[in-house]
Amino acid sequence: MKGMKNKFSITLALFTAMNVFAGNEDRVGSAGASHLLVNPWARSSALADAAYANTNGLESTYMNIAGLAFTDKTQIKFNYSNWLGSAGIGLNSAGIAQRVSESSAIAVSVQSMNFGDIPITTVANPEGNIGFFSPRANVFNVGYAKAFSKSIYGGVNFKVISQSISNLRANGVAVDAGIRYVAGENDQIKFGIALKNVGPVMRFKGDGLSQQVSYVSTEYIASLEQRSATFELPSLLSIGGSYDFIFNEQNKLNVALGFTANSFMNDQYRIGLDYTMTNENMAFNFRAGYAYEKNILNVENRSNALVGPSAGFSIDALVGKNKSALGLEYCARMAGVFGIIHTVGATISLK
Repeated sequence: MKGMKNKFSITLALFTAMNVFAGNEDRVGSAGASHLLVNPWARSSALADAAYANTNGLESTYMNIAGLAFTDKTQIKFNYSNWLGSAGIGLNSAGIAQRVSESSAIAVSVQSMNFGDIPITTVANPEGNIGFFSPRANVFNVGYAKAFSKSIYGGVNFKVISQSISNLRANGVAVDAGIRYVAGENDQIKFGIALKNVGPVMRFKGDGLSQQVSYVSTEYIASLEQRSATFELPSLLSIGGSYDFIFNEQNKLNVALGFTANSFMNDQYRIGLDYTMTNENMAFNFRAGYAYEKNILNVENRSNALVGPSAGFSIDALVGKNKSALGLEYCARMAGVFGIIHTVGATISLK
């Protein structure tokens, strides 16, 4: 009876959230801080971000923070992406997850998007030659997750957001929250819900909004500062489920399905496949996924640079008595005219 009540509560929360956060096509492209929608991690990206219900450890700070509760002991991770392929944007991400009790874990991570050096130009110097500036878009995360029972897990993630160019900067805060339900004799059935990027509006400020004006009648020169418009964060609701097909002790296939209800872009439907092969000293995973949204197959009308398919793999060497994992990971995402987004990284998981 208690299990039925838990299932009913989750289902009720799901349908309530879907009614509140259903996508609105009229608002597409009207939010800011779009770098919050970029998954910096290779393993979950290879599944087309479908693994809302089965991503564990540090990567869950992006997917569904409830998965942080499954951290074994300590996990350290670094990933790099050439974001949008040939666009020349570098995305670095790093973090650490740490179990702090039998039922809870915390994580700290940072994502930094570097757009390279851009020449400074002015009206008086349209050709530049007066220096460079480097735009930045950063996210700093602090997450906490806890196991409330053998089936129910939940967590919350706090974000500090910053965007800057040479003379303008915007700062903000946001929060994510997520839950996960696990069932089955071998915990092979998983269900997750995550609410992400909920926070107050942001606004750009800085010297770039100031200008010198002169009053002809008095020959008085003043500095006027304009106000920029505020912009909202790209809040969204993610819902997903997964099932493990366990063939034997060394082979397993996980099938994950996900749905993303975006407040400021098209809703997305996702599927991911994760095939695992293990032996005494090695674990190999091959992953593939596809994300579909309205007009994604129409080159002229699609509104997303990512065109759907993704794939990747990881290799983890199991070392020591506790079988701690030292791993390498890779993901490829298709970005249409921009080419292929490559994400590479390393993970250390101590048990």
